[in-house]
Amino acid sequence: MLQYLIILLSDRSTSFCHYSPGSSPKGEGSGTPIALDTLRRGIRFAMRENLMIQFVYPEEELPREILDEIETIDHSKIKAHPNPPEGRERESDADVLVLNGWEALASGCKSEAASFAVPLVLRTGKAELFERYGELKPVLSRTPRLNVVITDVETFTDEDFGKYKAVLSELSAAVEQLYADGQSPQLNLLTDRMMLGEMNNCGAGDTTLTLAPNGKFYVCPAFYYDDEADSVGDINAPDFRSAEDLDIRNRQLYKLDHAPICRHCDAWQCKRCVWLNRKTTLEVNTPSHEQCVVAHLERNASRELLQRIRRHGTFLPEHDEIKEIDYLDPFDRRDEWK
Repeated sequence: MLQYLIILLSDRSTSFCHYSPGSSPKGEGSGTPIALDTLRRGIRFAMRENLMIQFVYPEEELPREILDEIETIDHSKIKAHPNPPEGRERESDADVLVLNGWEALASGCKSEAASFAVPLVLRTGKAELFERYGELKPVLSRTPRLNVVITDVETFTDEDFGKYKAVLSELSAAVEQLYADGQSPQLNLLTDRMMLGEMNNCGAGDTTLTLAPNGKFYVCPAFYYDDEADSVGDINAPDFRSAEDLDIRNRQLYKLDHAPICRHCDAWQCKRCVWLNRKTTLEVNTPSHEQCVVAHLERNASRELLQRIRRHGTFLPEHDEIKEIDYLDPFDRRDEWK
């Protein structure tokens, strides 16, 4: 059942996940913003379907009439952190702030007193993460939440898995110390799994839908930037009335109960990215080996972190211990599935 509508306000809206936005058809110039009439139709659609709207902004300024229309409905704003940071007044009303790379992180945290009132999303490749992960430690106490998105998960090798395990161990020690000092840091790679009792995936194609600036619907922004022809509906079509008119083929495959591997998995913090699934396995409901191993390295690091935090006092008493496992890819235990 749909719950959220993501509206991309430009063909250069920032990415907050694995994908990278395509280049604007205008080349080096400003991107093309969503048409005002299309935006209004999207807002009316969300109201009829009782959906929460998440607006995703580009880095360039939007026309005043677009900004005014956004404020006619309750919503969340996803914005990119400006780099250089002189334009930080533009992020003041953001609900989620995206840092596109480590330079954006560095520019936003130049001062030791710098802090953020909203959750941060850092998009990074694996090589930079392995090299610069130490820069995350001081940020953990300056934001209510830090999400690290690895943009090239599908390229992980066995050597990378070992490096990632070591990175998680180092970050885990920093998180533990903050908890021991009375703080409550949130780092998606480590703390999400401790607080979950079931799968908490992104929900693209099931609970979440995207409206692109061309007026067409997509399973998620990645599908739009990959191939504009890969749409599942057109809000400007004369016969479009409601969510029932969307053409999401094999819609059940976007649901957890039709994911043969994921429904047997307890790496509940994994986003189960359907775009990454299709890119690597050609099936939206089947993750790659790399995505599974990365998620289980995080799961196991969360297990160890939870045990260590509880040595400092009562912590999440309503949650059971995360059980120990001897595998990193649930597909390896397929013979045990019932």
